Amino acid sequence: MAKRKVIVTIAPTGGMAFKSQNPHLPTQPAEIAEDVYRCYNAGASVVALHARRPDDQATCDAAIYRDMNQRIRERCDIVLNNSTGGGVHGDMIRETSPGNWEIAWEERLKGMDAGAEMCTLDATTLNLAFGDREYLMNTPLSKARELAAGMKARGIKPEWEVFSPTHIIQDATTLIDEGLDDGPPFINLVMNVHRNFQNAMPFSPRHLQMMVDLLPKNSVFCVSGIGPSQLEANISALLLGGHARVGLEDNLYYRHGELATNVQLTERIVRIIRELDMEPATPAEARQIMGLPRTDGPRPEFAA
Repeated sequence: MAKRKVIVTIAPTGGMAFKSQNPHLPTQPAEIAEDVYRCYNAGASVVALHARRPDDQATCDAAIYRDMNQRIRERCDIVLNNSTGGGVHGDMIRETSPGNWEIAWEERLKGMDAGAEMCTLDATTLNLAFGDREYLMNTPLSKARELAAGMKARGIKPEWEVFSPTHIIQDATTLIDEGLDDGPPFINLVMNVHRNFQNAMPFSPRHLQMMVDLLPKNSVFCVSGIGPSQLEANISALLLGGHARVGLEDNLYYRHGELATNVQLTERIVRIIRELDMEPATPAEARQIMGLPRTDGPRPEFAA
């Protein structure tokens, strides 16, 4: 009997942390490409990319994404997934009135225009608290539908980002049922960011089981455990038939008091997958599991 194949997603950068928090955090296209290639060699089959400006601030600038995508694709066939969430600084934020901040919608849209075969789709409205500021990530169903339709028109597979049960049964399921995603839907359950994201769920095996039980039929799911929950959330996902995501976007530490590298985190989850008598999926196998390439649109430039 063939061993179950597990998709390992590496999220190397994110749109929040800085090198001052972990000097191993890659932020520029050349260092991100190098880090991703090393994680690919360690067993990662998908990369969730965030772009940064030359000053390390967050952006969804398609030219920067394209530079990263090109550098990575020249080295390997890992699945390229560009963010349309962006981050909480740099180009991604704007003050709408004194003291009121939001994640800029027009900037988020730019993440679709760099030739990636996947993009994150946050079909959710969230209030994000960082430092002494709060940011509104305003994504009513009309805007989420615009994102999903834009991805469909470009041949991009969405990765649905969900933070609570309502995001599954209301937002993502509504758009999936409208035919805005080819089957199977690929859904990333983001857990344990509840201290910073209003309406997000803390991690526990019971909470994860509940969210898995609510997924649309035939869904493929991955779990992002934020901070110290990353390892246990990934192990719980594996036991429930899901896939794993690691990386410094979600967790800066290897263990308490010890800063991590992306390669260390990738190597550790791959060891655990093999100890459970499973195997990390190759990029080709990951594409097959997720239903790539899409059949209802053009072929993105960097699709393998």
